[in-house]
Amino acid sequence: MLCAMPGFFAAVRQKGIPSGLHLFPKPLFALLVVLALSACAREPGTRQVSFIVFGDPAEYAAYQSLVQEFETRFPGIDVQLRHVPDQGEYRRRLATEFSSGKPTDVMLLNYRRFATFADQGGLEPLGPYLERSDTLQKEDFFDIAIEAFVLDGQLWCIPQNISSLVVYYNKDLFDAAGVAYPSNDWTWDDFLEKARALTIDLDGDGQIDQYGAGISPKLFRLAPFVWQNGGNIVDDPGQPTRLTLDDPASMEAFRWFVDLQVKEGVVPDAVAESAQPSEVRFFNGTLAMYFNSRRGVPAYRTIQRFEWDVAPLPRGKQAAGILHSDAYCMAKSTADKEAAWMFIEFANSVEGQTLVAASGRTVPSLRQVAGSAAFLNPALPPANSRIFIDTIPVIRRVPVMVTWAGIEETASKEIERAFYGQVSLQEAIEAAVSVTQPFFDQAGR
Repeated sequence: MLCAMPGFFAAVRQKGIPSGLHLFPKPLFALLVVLALSACAREPGTRQVSFIVFGDPAEYAAYQSLVQEFETRFPGIDVQLRHVPDQGEYRRRLATEFSSGKPTDVMLLNYRRFATFADQGGLEPLGPYLERSDTLQKEDFFDIAIEAFVLDGQLWCIPQNISSLVVYYNKDLFDAAGVAYPSNDWTWDDFLEKARALTIDLDGDGQIDQYGAGISPKLFRLAPFVWQNGGNIVDDPGQPTRLTLDDPASMEAFRWFVDLQVKEGVVPDAVAESAQPSEVRFFNGTLAMYFNSRRGVPAYRTIQRFEWDVAPLPRGKQAAGILHSDAYCMAKSTADKEAAWMFIEFANSVEGQTLVAASGRTVPSLRQVAGSAAFLNPALPPANSRIFIDTIPVIRRVPVMVTWAGIEETASKEIERAFYGQVSLQEAIEAAVSVTQPFFDQAGR
């Protein structure tokens, strides 16, 4: 009843107990307030599910639409949407929540990081829920997206998206330099030729003003080039026991990667990157090509000063890409698991994925939605969006293991040092193999 009296709590805050209610005994009045607050908290439904996401405003707006539509369909369930803009802060917050034993009910997790939470007993396995679903079938999803969330024979989360690393390029800079746009079958040599032609000292002062390319010197960016050269980053993708950047084919790809900066100078050095990150340079129109997944699209769509598009990764001895995928996961501690599953099920339905795809951020993990106009929207860039789908057959993934996040982070520090010429390639490889070994040993125990 008190929830229907909008001025009640305002009056309590401003004037104390409203007239007439002072006649209630204090214990009874206190009980009325508690009951009223409880009733208000339950509106508009008696069941609640918390849901946390990260991303820019366009992504957040898409999830707001998703939640609103779900609550319209299921008015008895109230979804509490929480938003953390920065992905790094998002991961730190989740780690804190799980450590405290009070994680959000539903969250988005990347396949490279969910295993830690699953191994610690923090996640609810979702395979049985999917098997019972009348809305979703495992076959509806791209195979590699489903496989990426399997650990110890169980499916833990339901994949929301499937992306690959691509090259975003500034068409205006290509036109100004008289350089042909990247083709869908270009090679490492083609890429390097274009990057050289597009790295320019515009004012003749001896300083590069426009770089040909930008790429983050991390293991996750290096891996597809290793695969393209016939190498591997680990000894056994299924049961890895060590990093294999010291294998000849892997080392050759690593050298090509490092030489983009150390030898060719077509990407910013450490000082230039610190002064202005490559993605900012691309956004500002002073970097011709930038390696990124689909996540950049919402921000890039706000660019008005130049036209841009995407191309697949340049191929080496063979074509290979690397999987980027996030999934809806459920905390083991979730009180109302049925309601949480109903939300995950709706979010990954054709309707749910269509709503989120409107943000431009995701390549839908459902085959049907990925091939629809909701994703392949000809009115919005990139014009070559189909390349995200066409390259799925050559996408590979990093190992799914409890300690992978530590391996990746530790190895990337050594890769970065080599990329910026702070240590030799051999020193970086030896250090990366050595410092990551304890993580492999820990996972094998």
